[in-house]
Amino acid sequence: MLIAQITDLHVRPRGLPAYRVSETNRMVARAVAHLLALDPRPDLVLISGDLTDCGLAEEYEELRGLVARLPMPVYVVPGNHDRRETLREVLPAAWMPGATGNFVQYTVEDHPVRLIALDTLVAGASHGALCTERLGFLERALATGDGRPTLVFLHHPPFACGLIHMDEIRLLDGEAAFRRLIAGQTCIERILCGHHHRPIVTRYAGTIAQIAPSVTHQVAFDLTPEHEGALVFEPPAYLLHRFTPETGIVSHMVYVETFDGPYPFVLDAAYPGQH
Repeated sequence: MLIAQITDLHVRPRGLPAYRVSETNRMVARAVAHLLALDPRPDLVLISGDLTDCGLAEEYEELRGLVARLPMPVYVVPGNHDRRETLREVLPAAWMPGATGNFVQYTVEDHPVRLIALDTLVAGASHGALCTERLGFLERALATGDGRPTLVFLHHPPFACGLIHMDEIRLLDGEAAFRRLIAGQTCIERILCGHHHRPIVTRYAGTIAQIAPSVTHQVAFDLTPEHEGALVFEPPAYLLHRFTPETGIVSHMVYVETFDGPYPFVLDAAYPGQH
């Protein structure tokens, strides 16, 4: 099974860039075309938040048109740049199946890997939170999984990574309770996040937490405490998670770019591995 994770699309109204310089709609279209060209194609696509830049209805209309080209199931969660109410009004219900109540949260049971979607959006803020209601949903979802391999996906990462300006707006409220719920759940193959616009991975509560790079612009890599953050045009990329019962999840980072090659490996006569 192949699961593509794209994130931080920041779709804008047609003709407008994000942050005055990032042509996000064009880059999302390229990412969709790249997914369609994969052989084999992904079985499903996860979009881990910041679907749009300002949560405007016209941005969600643009997003729907761009992503609707994908023939496989698509599942979304909101990020801090999204607005729940508008997202629900404009996007297909099939992209958030069974999401009712106050938050865009749901489980997907009909794939070899079980999916738990969590909503970490705090209206009017950049950081993430999991309140009692959202944590209760996660607790119930974990209790009913029968040990099946599970992916938990959300927008805000629950861990600090050293990018100070991003760590200040990660999952803050409810993180300790989230960690306790995850700990000891051997069924959880990955915790998949967005938000940071960089490929980052760590051990977390006995499993692996992983942040996908953006399919648009990236966040500049700078671990100095005084860095205030900036975007850079490092290559757009996404994660492709391959699941088999024998290996569990194995994750690949895939660039949305065209590079020179491929060239065959022509071994020099002096190569020591030749017999």
